[in-house]
Amino acid sequence: MTDRPDFYRFHNGEKAVLPFAEIEYEARLKGLRRRLEDAGAHAAVLTSMHNVAYYSGFLYCAFGRPYALVVTESDCVTISAGIDAGQPWRHSHGDNITYTDWRRDNFWRAIRAVAGEDKVIGYEGDHLTLAQRDSLEDFLRPLTMVDIAPATMRQRMLKSPAEIALIRQGAQVADVGGYAIREAVREGAREIDVAMAGRDAMELEIAERFPEAEYRDTWVWFQSGLNTDGAHNPVTARRLERGDILSLNTFPMISGYYTALERTMFLGEVDAASLAIWQANVAAHEHGMALLKPGVSCAEVTHQINAFLQERDLLQYRTFGYGHSFGILSHYYGREAGLELREDIDTVLAPGMVISMEPMLTIPEGRPGAGGYREHDILIITEDGAENITGYPYGPDFNVVG
Repeated sequence: MTDRPDFYRFHNGEKAVLPFAEIEYEARLKGLRRRLEDAGAHAAVLTSMHNVAYYSGFLYCAFGRPYALVVTESDCVTISAGIDAGQPWRHSHGDNITYTDWRRDNFWRAIRAVAGEDKVIGYEGDHLTLAQRDSLEDFLRPLTMVDIAPATMRQRMLKSPAEIALIRQGAQVADVGGYAIREAVREGAREIDVAMAGRDAMELEIAERFPEAEYRDTWVWFQSGLNTDGAHNPVTARRLERGDILSLNTFPMISGYYTALERTMFLGEVDAASLAIWQANVAAHEHGMALLKPGVSCAEVTHQINAFLQERDLLQYRTFGYGHSFGILSHYYGREAGLELREDIDTVLAPGMVISMEPMLTIPEGRPGAGGYREHDILIITEDGAENITGYPYGPDFNVVG
């Protein structure tokens, strides 16, 4: 009978060009190892898509299978399933081990081969399931376990120059999608038709700018009428009607890095009640962007925008926080929850952070001005303020279309 290993190395082909240079990944790993040392941990077992990608460059596709990155004082090894063959190695900074499915828990046997037993293990408390935590304890027999998710999040919140350069390009691609959507808006078009126009334009633009990248996950949410009431409502086949409130949302994904453009629009004309709400939300947007600067906490910014809306008797229509971080995140993985503009976040803004300003007001159906109003720009916190890297115009002068 042929010997079937629990895991092996399948280094097939040559290493691919990663989203960042080797020196960038080494700097990230140096920062992680410093955090492990501070926590008294000997190894990190990272299981989330965002942390595996951040420290190795490999963005996995789980499809029901577990993946990991194991970082020790000397090693950086991605752990991947056999179904992906050599692609994870080609797209990993460092080594890769493939685990087989001939025997249950070969994933943990492969991790053990790198992390060892009887060590202090760092893990992601906001990602590891209870079942996988039990397996970690069974196979690695750690002396103790340390939750390093908060420390890794704080590292990811401060962007390197290379990351900021990539995010800038992402914001420009989002603008391209916005203009394509604007051209596609017309009476009778379906939401899905308009969304596809924006998505296709961004996919083509990404391929032009990044010819050696992997392409996936770029998307558009284009909503109309009642469907604008939520920020993340899926696209439908509803046909656009004159006077509709519209919500343009473009989301290019470049090597796991998320950027966004979001704009309120109206088809053909905007009634007086809707225009008043729209203008008020634009004013809140501009007020909020002026507040973003180093030394100010997320909670302080939030309270000031709250007061701005309260003065106009609109605060009751706010539905969520006013902005969030950017980096390796997506609608189905990743979040830097420590950098969100909410009342309960006391993080102080600092140069190198990248954050959105995106106030949203939702007026219930049946009331004058019904619908969801949202503007969204991306800003880089600088030494003395913030730089807006979103170019697509906001407000009624440009966004009454069709």
